[in-house]
Amino acid sequence: MKVRLTQIDGKLPNLALMKLSHFYKSQGHEVYFQPNVTRSLFEPEYDLVFGSAIFSTSEKKIQLFRSHFPSAKIGGTGSGEKWTVEDFTGEYPDVYDYSIYPNFKHSIGFSQRGCRLRCKFCVVPDKEGKNKHANSIREIWRGEGHPKNLLLLDNDFFGQPNWSDKSQEIIDGDFKVCFSQGINVRLFDGDAAMLLGQMKYYDDGFQRKRIYTAWDNLRDAEIFFRGIGHLTNAGIKTDEIMVYFLCNYWEKGLTTDVWERFNRMKEIGLRPYPMVYNIQDADPKIKLFQTWVIRRAYMKIPFE
Repeated sequence: MKVRLTQIDGKLPNLALMKLSHFYKSQGHEVYFQPNVTRSLFEPEYDLVFGSAIFSTSEKKIQLFRSHFPSAKIGGTGSGEKWTVEDFTGEYPDVYDYSIYPNFKHSIGFSQRGCRLRCKFCVVPDKEGKNKHANSIREIWRGEGHPKNLLLLDNDFFGQPNWSDKSQEIIDGDFKVCFSQGINVRLFDGDAAMLLGQMKYYDDGFQRKRIYTAWDNLRDAEIFFRGIGHLTNAGIKTDEIMVYFLCNYWEKGLTTDVWERFNRMKEIGLRPYPMVYNIQDADPKIKLFQTWVIRRAYMKIPFE
């Protein structure tokens, strides 16, 4: 068979497509990884076409993809479809074809799935359920000859039952690690912070020291700053902590709630990052606020 794989959105390598590629190649089929959602003039006819979409804002790209490939199977959170990779691969091990992303030199994967929280705006609890083990650190690493850089996609690394053992595995193995989906600082304690402080934690490009977390509700201020205190007590600098904070959800627009959370984070040197809910329909002023904050223009230029 001839199989086409297309990543419709997202900047990180797509594990679902990587697993499908490995599976079909192992069966002797031809796999074509095509980045474009449209069919080019010289493409062959395919027996199977897969697309993956993470974001609901990709609806127009999904429609264009379907217009060129009407029988395509489109998965991912942004697609609205419920099928899984395992519906096609069966009980196939979690092995991935990195060759479709030749410029990606790191190792990527999940050490756990699920989350302790049930935030109304998040799809993880419905998709993955409660915390459970997925892979060991050594199973995620590509092995000798590859950088010891781990890009973890875990939604709640420190919520899994054996988080301490896996933390020690990262430390003892001298790995650099990116917790790309963030850590639940509201549920953090001193023991977890001390282990995190011993790790080589980085952004998703492994260029700068970075911890990602979130503060979505002003009512969580006390437990949020308690968690931040655990991190700073472990030697983690506030400037290394990027905080995604939800806007335009509880109240629409650039509200006092948004300003209060932003100013409190700015005062102690955290790195705020506004996440605007339903940004396509949001007030232009909050979109401008998002740009002003993300580019750190607030360090030099008043918003007014």
